[in-house]
Amino acid sequence: MRGRDAYLGAAMPTLRSLEALESEGLLLPDPRLPDAAQAMAIAITPEMAALIDRSRLADDPIARQFVPSGAEAEVSPDELADPIGDEARSPVKGIVHRYPDRVLLKPLHVCPVYCRFCFRREKVGPGGEALSAEELAAALAYIRSRPEIWEVILTGGDPLMLAPRRLAELMAALDAIPHVAIVRLHSRVPIVDPERVTAGLVRALKPGRVGVWLAVHCNHARELSPPTRAALARLADAGLPLMGQTVLLKGVNDDVETLEQLMRALVTARVKPYYLHHPDLVRGTGHFRVSIAEGQALMRALRGRLSGLAQPTYVLDVPGGHGKVPVGPSYLADDPGALTVEDVFGGQHRYPPG
Repeated sequence: MRGRDAYLGAAMPTLRSLEALESEGLLLPDPRLPDAAQAMAIAITPEMAALIDRSRLADDPIARQFVPSGAEAEVSPDELADPIGDEARSPVKGIVHRYPDRVLLKPLHVCPVYCRFCFRREKVGPGGEALSAEELAAALAYIRSRPEIWEVILTGGDPLMLAPRRLAELMAALDAIPHVAIVRLHSRVPIVDPERVTAGLVRALKPGRVGVWLAVHCNHARELSPPTRAALARLADAGLPLMGQTVLLKGVNDDVETLEQLMRALVTARVKPYYLHHPDLVRGTGHFRVSIAEGQALMRALRGRLSGLAQPTYVLDVPGGHGKVPVGPSYLADDPGALTVEDVFGGQHRYPPG
């Protein structure tokens, strides 16, 4: 297995094709791979490529997230091109308005890596780079005209792929809208391309009037390499609160030991675990999905092993654009004269209903 220094010391480029993956020993033979590669863009940064164990390529949790699989050619009738209903909630290009008090703003559709389970896998990649100046102005005008919008969530694509100057301009434009109190950014950049977290990028994110929160996407503790931890430290030291988002993925993190290690690693890096997402009904991603019952069992196990600081909320994004709902296990059962509460160790306790 190549070490990280062998990649980064040679200034290896991001891998963007089946041929590039094959040259680096990152492909297993499968006649379906060309179809999988056609369905979604490929990008694996040097940082992530360096973490992949080629001796166990078929079940390496990093490779599984980013390397195309022939299983992506298998599409079930339940799977959707727009699994969380973005298009139906998009009144203006670049805006998704699902909840009254907040909107998504998608200034661009490129990412440093392309996760094979992405719920926007058919929207991101080359060809959808960024909103034009006119489109961005219209999106900002939509936000300005609606005083009920309290929070703007920058997503995409990955907003931290914007040049620091452009990101600073966008943050300033949002800061100037009086009713916007919070700007939240969702990004993979600090995890998968930590060298992009420069002093200039950190300055671009520094809040003016609005509160700024950064949610980073991380699915396995091995993703938290020393450069990634250093990037997160630069952000935290600048006063930016960090939250963690994780997708529950078969073969990546669907056991309690792996999730425990990940949540502890995030908290140690000053990232508060926020959401554990049940995988969406994305076309060609059945090989990643677990059942909700399995997810609930994992959350029960985590509750007995981790402090509240390290507990994410297990959520399902209801297909069709109806928003997220918590689907974690219940610890209450009906009893004619009282509630029955189950503790994290399986004990049963009565509790007065009133």
